[in-house]
Amino acid sequence: MLKKLLHTGNYKANIDLSLLVFRAGLGMMMLTHGYPKFQRVLNGEFSFGDPLGLGVEASLILTVLAEFICSILLILGLTTRYALVPLIITMAVAAFIVHGDDPFGTQEKSALYLLCFSVLMIAGPGKHSLDKRLFN
Repeated sequence: MLKKLLHTGNYKANIDLSLLVFRAGLGMMMLTHGYPKFQRVLNGEFSFGDPLGLGVEASLILTVLAEFICSILLILGLTTRYALVPLIITMAVAAFIVHGDDPFGTQEKSALYLLCFSVLMIAGPGKHSLDKRLFN
């Protein structure tokens, strides 16, 4: 096992395992941002920014859809590429519109999420996903 991890070659099994760890870990970290917003929706607290001019309620609901619902789909590897679209859009809005005038240190977290979600969009969910099991 250690030999495989340290070998400079490319093992398909390692790539699929890496995609699982990356996808699930990223989804769980994003859930820590989405769950509090989901709780606010459930409690009827719709105070939120409106960076695109859609309205406060719509902005919060779309953000909850991305950060909470799509994060769960990402963890499961279910409709992964479709779930990544709202996450990518949300992180692009956060990085370039909400924090557009802020220093890079403030933009960095959303930019890093955007980069990671983009990599997953290109790579796909991997073998260890519900997408693979259900849709092959």
